[in-house]
Amino acid sequence: MARILLFNIIRFLVLIAMQVFLFKNIGYYNLASPFPYILFIFLLPTGISNFLLFTIAFLTGLTVDAFYDTLGVNAAACVALAAYRVFFMKITIENDMDTFITPLLGEMNFKWFLSYTFFGTLIHHFVLVLLETFSFKQFQYTLATIGLSCIFTMAILLIFSFLFYKRKSRI
Repeated sequence: MARILLFNIIRFLVLIAMQVFLFKNIGYYNLASPFPYILFIFLLPTGISNFLLFTIAFLTGLTVDAFYDTLGVNAAACVALAAYRVFFMKITIENDMDTFITPLLGEMNFKWFLSYTFFGTLIHHFVLVLLETFSFKQFQYTLATIGLSCIFTMAILLIFSFLFYKRKSRI
């Protein structure tokens, strides 16, 4: 349990630092912006309580908001992502939720991980971009921003997942 906590603290610090210092400055004509810090929320253990999950998601988004000078937009998107995560875990994982399994690419199969991260990224970006623009005036531009940012973020999430890929331990 202490090892899982240590890995998650390190993962949080590294992903937030990369988001703030590297990925904040990367974008494609203000149309696509990557947000790989959400990988931290995706990779939280399955056995944590919902209250703790929502609190961690809120604080993660609030940390990014502090560096991006946005007023709770990332926090709201992270809470929406946490709600999706609870729903997705409830309908897809059959085993006991009290076990602390980290849903890594090596632990779950590729299709499960891809659908888990893709739809979560889509929900996160949908909430994030709609709260940022807060208008339906240029709806095609907003949809393009959501789609391209989702693709950009998914590419980075998959690269990170394959870089730290570990085969499932078979006992």
